[in-house]
Amino acid sequence: MNKDNQSNNPSDADIFLDITPETCPMTFVRAKLMIEKMAPGDFAEIRLQGAEPLENVPRSIIDMGHEVISLEAETEATPGDGIHRLLIRKR
Repeated sequence: MNKDNQSNNPSDADIFLDITPETCPMTFVRAKLMIEKMAPGDFAEIRLQGAEPLENVPRSIIDMGHEVISLEAETEATPGDGIHRLLIRKR
């Protein structure tokens, strides 16, 4: 598994990235750089927060041709403001 300076995550993902402290466009830039290091078929979990990353990151990943497996709220909050976990698979 390729960890490349990413934090370990207890899920089945090969890579874990926490972009909760980031703002757009850095949220997508960090996710894109992570995906570029992944091998096809690898899974990654991205932890994100805020309405803009919640909308833009999954859409951009799909636009790049990769698969969004799930997007689940980690915390209870106003829609778009809470922390979410995005599970993706590189194609």
